[in-house]
Amino acid sequence: MARSALTRDEVLETAAALVREHGPDALTMRRLAAELSTAVTSIYWHVGNRESLLDALVERTVADLGTIRPHGTTPAERMVSVARALRRALRERPHLVAMVHERGLTERMFLPSQRALVQEAHAAGLRGARAAEVVRAVQFQVVGHVLVERNRERAPAQSPAEEELWRGEDTGSDAPLARALAAPVDTERLFVDSLRALVHGLLSGASGDTGDGVVGRGPYSQ
Repeated sequence: MARSALTRDEVLETAAALVREHGPDALTMRRLAAELSTAVTSIYWHVGNRESLLDALVERTVADLGTIRPHGTTPAERMVSVARALRRALRERPHLVAMVHERGLTERMFLPSQRALVQEAHAAGLRGARAAEVVRAVQFQVVGHVLVERNRERAPAQSPAEEELWRGEDTGSDAPLARALAAPVDTERLFVDSLRALVHGLLSGASGDTGDGVVGRGPYSQ
């Protein structure tokens, strides 16, 4: 049975799936054509050469990260929801995000999530430099956490492992601490807990206009 007519979106979706799973080096026009059960010439007709295809994937990734929308009933809840969605998007697309970075479009990729965070900072009563610091603190928390997670996943096997090191560590009277540090890390829970603490701490100073373009006082105030 003949396949339906190939579309540009189908080509890009299949190409993105190959990059997500195997990295950009695995994306060849021949392999992509095989995945789509079509001729290589058909791929060229839809997306041009391989560099044009990579550019299109980068633009698609930037657009995907622009679909993040806040959820929740308070500015703090909505900020947390944006940060969680951003982390999830970065975690799902490591190779594609790396391609965006290599093409100098990282700041553009983060702009939509920054705009969403700005809106929530304003809703919390923050303005000016104070609001900007809150937005950057949340963004850095997300990116930093993702980098640590990726490094832990890609690191060679450690000997002794963290579990072994803490199993025999002398922590005085705090044996539960050693047991907790010897246990596997729940990165999702750690991220959410630290993110909520950060956001609530940052927004706790939103108590009124100080007259200098900054609303409230908090951890970043001088």
